[in-house]
Amino acid sequence: MAARPKLRIGVSSCLLGQKVRYDGQHKRDDFLTEVLAPFVEWVPVCPELELGLGVPREPIRLVGRPAAPSLVAERSGLDHTEAMRRFAERRVAELAREDLSGYVTKKDSPSCGMERVRVHPAKGGPPRREGVGAFARVLMEAFPLLPVEEEGRLNDPALREGFVERVFAYARWKAAVGEGMTRGALVAFHTAHKLALLAHSPAAYRALGARVGGLRKGAIRADVEAYGAGLMAALKVPATRGRHVNVLQHAAGYLRDRLPAADRKELEESIADFGRGLVPRIVPLTLLRHHVRSQGLEYLAGQVYLDPDPKELMLRNHA
Repeated sequence: MAARPKLRIGVSSCLLGQKVRYDGQHKRDDFLTEVLAPFVEWVPVCPELELGLGVPREPIRLVGRPAAPSLVAERSGLDHTEAMRRFAERRVAELAREDLSGYVTKKDSPSCGMERVRVHPAKGGPPRREGVGAFARVLMEAFPLLPVEEEGRLNDPALREGFVERVFAYARWKAAVGEGMTRGALVAFHTAHKLALLAHSPAAYRALGARVGGLRKGAIRADVEAYGAGLMAALKVPATRGRHVNVLQHAAGYLRDRLPAADRKELEESIADFGRGLVPRIVPLTLLRHHVRSQGLEYLAGQVYLDPDPKELMLRNHA
């Protein structure tokens, strides 16, 4: 089997162990540097260091209205808002050429934080956790489909799985578009992602299916762009245990008339055990994959839900 090509993912430099923080330290993250690293090529960015603020440096913070805060040095009061905006626009333009499939930011950072960053009132008082880092805001506005997550949230197994799933899905989507998206290719892409979409949002699956089914002769660029946006939005909806059970049962239905009674019962029980939280999802998935391949069911074998990303990440091993 050919080695899976490494995906390029942007990351706050301090999370890789680089001593670039304001205090000269780092925030090395074990999942990123030890577990995920073999499968990705990191593109590190430290907005504050690259802006020229140095290490160590005076801490900065967001001040003012959460929707449009200023970026201000804590002690001196120097305003870095405009300088950071110009830098961020230039750096994001450079990142557009890096073919990124995702981005991991440093939580709580006034430059990199994805959400709930402290914003301090201009005239004093307690901060409000309603801000977005000055660099992260420009990044996410420029790449609205790009999967972005904070390292702190990646400690949650479900959020971690969801982020990695979106990263690989985004990479597949970009590759498909890059090869030249035709009606047939879009239908095939949607078909392969049926079970994955159903696990996240049955409503989105139906809406995307209607768009694909309603394609007419002529240019489809607008439909392709709308599908890509809908795909990434759907995958951002948290998949629930109940929807996973429904998807597994739906897939098992294709095997109902093909398996001996004992094998059907074993598969049904493994799905039920997962639904009760007794076993991780990898148990019924592995069993389902085995039967799908032994029975030669090409439709199910082509579903990314059954084999979406590197098994070494063990994303489906939590109950």
